[in-house]
Amino acid sequence: MTSANTTSDAYPFLRAASAGLRHHARAQAQAGPTDRLQADLLHAHLTALHQLLDQLAETTRPPHPAAGRHLATARTRLWQASDAVHDAFHLLPPSSGTDAHCRPEHLSTGPPVLTICQRHLASGHAIRRKTTPTDLHAPLHGHTTTCAQ
Repeated sequence: MTSANTTSDAYPFLRAASAGLRHHARAQAQAGPTDRLQADLLHAHLTALHQLLDQLAETTRPPHPAAGRHLATARTRLWQASDAVHDAFHLLPPSSGTDAHCRPEHLSTGPPVLTICQRHLASGHAIRRKTTPTDLHAPLHGHTTTCAQ
């Protein structure tokens, strides 16, 4: 017996992640300015979305080239967003002294600053294998889509 996914139970983790982001956005309105921890977590989320879009673009492109190109463009734009969040992370002050007193020997992945940088370097390496430098630095405008119903 095979079970087909219905709309109500398809992709539950994506729905949960989206709900979590909506909840955080509502809570953030009351919380004040962003700190390094929040920028790091947002960068991790963007990087995970980047990996998902990369896989979707690769699997969609052969049967549906135009849709695959749009997904590849979205992947590039998402990398640009994660690049900006990475830059913002380094411009934010250390979170209540935790970065200054970080003890790398007690962390399996190194200090938080290295974790976000390692993740960003890996993501940058992946995007550069599939994207030209011109595309990576292209402005967001100029890419239009028409809705077909």
